[in-house]
Amino acid sequence: MRWVLGVIVCAALSGQTPRELYIAHCSGCHGPSGEGSRGPALRVAALQRANDAESLIVLLRRGIPGTEMPALAAETVADQPLRQLALYVLGLRTSNSPAAGGLEGGAELFRGKGNCLTCHRVNGEGGTSAPDLSDIGRMRQPQWLRQAVVEPQKALYDSFQGYRWTINIPDNYVLVEVTARNGDRIVGSRLNEDPFSIQIRDGDGRIRSFLKDEVREVRKQWGKTAMPSYGSVFSESELQELVQYLASLRGVR
Repeated sequence: MRWVLGVIVCAALSGQTPRELYIAHCSGCHGPSGEGSRGPALRVAALQRANDAESLIVLLRRGIPGTEMPALAAETVADQPLRQLALYVLGLRTSNSPAAGGLEGGAELFRGKGNCLTCHRVNGEGGTSAPDLSDIGRMRQPQWLRQAVVEPQKALYDSFQGYRWTINIPDNYVLVEVTARNGDRIVGSRLNEDPFSIQIRDGDGRIRSFLKDEVREVRKQWGKTAMPSYGSVFSESELQELVQYLASLRGVR
């Protein structure tokens, strides 16, 4: 009880509640309620990089090099408020997980009516021209997954100005159009990029590599995707089944 009272007093003395600290420093990337946005969802059963207060405090203080996750300096958030922020973030976790049963309908819609495996890959099965969805349910909340199916362009980000090897697709996804010197146009999703070259996977699943000074143009189509909207393909009940199935994808068990 003394510890709890100390937490409340320290939060009050800091001038900002843990919720206010979260909104100020975290919600822009992780969503107002931890549902995920430019950054991963925090309302999940387990965070990807830190699941106890001490390790999360270290992560918040140091940031994640090579990503948009910044370091929170002590001059910005002092040690005690930072601890309260970490505890608040950990408190966003949920023990809810999709039920093991009742997923057959969504899996069938994914494979059949949606024909999603033509482009996407799940646990080693399917195409490679679109992001691998094997653990998408661990990274994203159902609301985000539904939007990605119904309004796919709204589920993309436009903030990744360069390829970041520490970030996995789909967070690193960019649709790229390369115009060769002979005028040929090749469209695909970015796989790797450095200042001198870029590798994309075209619509046929082939990996194409280009030196930037040997092509006419490399155009990144921020906020665009080759994935069509499925809002008119699935009924509302089918969408619910499909989203439930996608939310169950948490890697090979």
